[in-house]
Amino acid sequence: MSYAHDPSDSRTPSPPFGYSRECHYDRDKQVHIVAEYHANKIRPSRIAYRVGIDIAFIEALIAGEEEPQRFPALVARYRRQRYQKRLGDAQRKQTGSARYELQQQVEREFRNEVDI
Repeated sequence: MSYAHDPSDSRTPSPPFGYSRECHYDRDKQVHIVAEYHANKIRPSRIAYRVGIDIAFIEALIAGEEEPQRFPALVARYRRQRYQKRLGDAQRKQTGSARYELQQQVEREFRNEVDI
């Protein structure tokens, strides 16, 4: 089996590890995107793959090397939004003891995330 590029193959070659496309967002929007994805527990390599943000920048944000005050505040905001949404979903979708158990689980996960 030959792995050489076939000129008749119209598919694009695989992107480098961690990237799927070029990023068309300015730096401010990139910080918001990374904070939202990070709050939703998306891995840095997956964030880079989905939106094309430089993985080194993503890791620097998460490590606190870039935007050390702003980024954690954004992550906290997106985590609170996620928490509120999950509680609202539990209210609408569940009844009785199933609702209570789901709400308790959501609250436990939120407390654990805040401690991170």
